Amino acid sequence: MCSCETVFMHSILMLDLASQHRKIQQELSAAMQEVIESNAFVKGSQISDFQHNLEKFLGVRNVIPVGNGTDALQIALMALGLQPGDEVILPSFTFVSTAEVVALLHLTPVFVDVRRDTCSISIESIERAITPRTRAIIPVHLFGQNADMEAILKVAQAHNIYVVEDACQSIAAEYTFANGEKTQSGCMGAVGCTSFFPSKNLGAFGDGGAIFTNDDTLAQTMRMIANHGSCTLYRHEFVGVNSRLDTLQAAVLNVKLRYLPEYTLARQTIANQYDSAFFGNPHIVIPARNSQSAHVFHQYTIQVKNGRRNELQTHLAQRGIPTRVYYPQPLHAQRAYSQFPAENCSVSEELCETVLSLPIHPELSEEQVQWIVQNVREILD
Repeated sequence: MCSCETVFMHSILMLDLASQHRKIQQELSAAMQEVIESNAFVKGSQISDFQHNLEKFLGVRNVIPVGNGTDALQIALMALGLQPGDEVILPSFTFVSTAEVVALLHLTPVFVDVRRDTCSISIESIERAITPRTRAIIPVHLFGQNADMEAILKVAQAHNIYVVEDACQSIAAEYTFANGEKTQSGCMGAVGCTSFFPSKNLGAFGDGGAIFTNDDTLAQTMRMIANHGSCTLYRHEFVGVNSRLDTLQAAVLNVKLRYLPEYTLARQTIANQYDSAFFGNPHIVIPARNSQSAHVFHQYTIQVKNGRRNELQTHLAQRGIPTRVYYPQPLHAQRAYSQFPAENCSVSEELCETVLSLPIHPELSEEQVQWIVQNVREILD
């Protein structure tokens, strides 16, 4: 076994949080110790600090911290006043939370297809799926890149439909409109939602999430829903939930938010190295870039052609290189959601057979990236 193989067989991770946290351990420890000494584990001052810091970072009027990304999506839909049976259009190629909250609220998820190049929701599929009962669209900014928001917002406006952005994988991905206006991911529709799950680009030490909106009235409604439907203790205006970001998580996120631009640049640098290495390979489709959107590479997801995905994944595993398939089955084909309407989702079905995500995180070294590239090309060149 060569020396490089010996070094890398057990050191490459899909996400290396331990190394990330060691670099900022003093700041993290000090922030958490402050919470411990205050004993304000719920509704401590660090939560409002993080809220204001994130509002400034995103350039949005209102951030509502909540318990997790799934809660963020549910609370957003609850605040819009949708009624049972109302239809919500969403991509079939995404994580289940996007559809789960729709079904839990007795709304009707309508599954549509995605673009083959960017894996984001197809505007043509959206237009075909709109009916008189359509009340909302949930574009998912998959893998760290914004969907075609300018076109989506135009269609939504024409049909008086809400847009709820699922930005759980795309924090810090800036979008540029045709007129040159720039907006952060999650801040373009009526509401945007994100997750601070530890594996996210901005991750907590546990669960966490947030909702974004520039609508002050809607923001107040969502704050009340997240707090048992109340803004005054023991006075409840409507049925709500209990969803809040705890103070320790806010303290951690306050520290890590300062490093998010650095983390983003590191991911983009690695993605560029992968792009250069795999460009033109007849067996690999590299991630396409939406010309109007930055890509923050929550995942670096290639498409492996000619039925060779599983062969590549097995080979990389044997060389100590982890990979993941996001996602192995589209939502419309899942047993739990098979009764709901779906457009032709053939692209989603094809992607489930070809996508493969390679390691990408700020702690990957140049040598590790080259080792991954070498082993991919060893099989597919």
